[in-house]
Amino acid sequence: MNTTETIEPIRLSAPAAASSALPGWLKTASRGFVNHVLPPLVVIGLLVLVWEMLGSRPGAALPAPSRVIEDTWELILHPFYDNGGNDVGIAWQLLASLQRVAYGYSLAVVAGVSLGVLVGQSTWALRGLDPLFQVLRTVPPLAWLPISLAGFQDGNPSAIFVIFITSIWPIIINTSIGIRNIPEDYRNVARVIRLNGIEYFIKIMLPAAAPFIFSGLRIGVGLSWLAIIAAEMLIGGVGIGFFIWDAWNSSRISDIILALVYVGLIGFLLDRVVAWIGRAVTHGTSAS
Repeated sequence: MNTTETIEPIRLSAPAAASSALPGWLKTASRGFVNHVLPPLVVIGLLVLVWEMLGSRPGAALPAPSRVIEDTWELILHPFYDNGGNDVGIAWQLLASLQRVAYGYSLAVVAGVSLGVLVGQSTWALRGLDPLFQVLRTVPPLAWLPISLAGFQDGNPSAIFVIFITSIWPIIINTSIGIRNIPEDYRNVARVIRLNGIEYFIKIMLPAAAPFIFSGLRIGVGLSWLAIIAAEMLIGGVGIGFFIWDAWNSSRISDIILALVYVGLIGFLLDRVVAWIGRAVTHGTSAS
């Protein structure tokens, strides 16, 4: 008896067929969105929902997110307005703070890496300077402000000094650790090929210690942003710290909340920028 076998065609389900039809870049983008973007969006959405529920209750101390948006809508729409003096949009306040951070942090990077290399290379410098660094780094940022005001007699350089003195310590410490952890084989190779001091610094020392250095730079940039907000609350003038303090004195709680959102986002972006530069310089070996 002859039997006839029929082969049924394989049919893909609609989702599988659609997925297989997607181009590679879109699959990668979709996977990245689901793995990295969607989880924080869900968490933030839940937190905002809880905040809305608590803030909408009668007698709530803080406004709900919907009320914050309503109260600050003009600030959101017109961040670059300028009515003269300190009456400027929130974007100008942020830019003034970022400018101070750029000056103070740049000085801290140059001085911190230089001192870190010195301490890492010299046992005598380590024994003489490390105890001093360990003491000074525990001084709170605002404790330096009266001293800087007395020395500079002006608010702007005083704020820059506070940024510098706050952010320099993790840069020094991490750089010195990175220098001390350079493998001895690297030093032996440098001796064999007879590298001079500059060549050794550029070709051996910096690449080997770069992951440690950029870890210190990331900590330092975060401390810089924290320090400027606190310092500007006391020195006045233009800046996001002064904006927050002025809003508090005027009982504009919604303005404070909006400013805090911007402060958090910019702090996150500063950290990401330094981390990206670190990965580019160290070819992915620095912490992300």
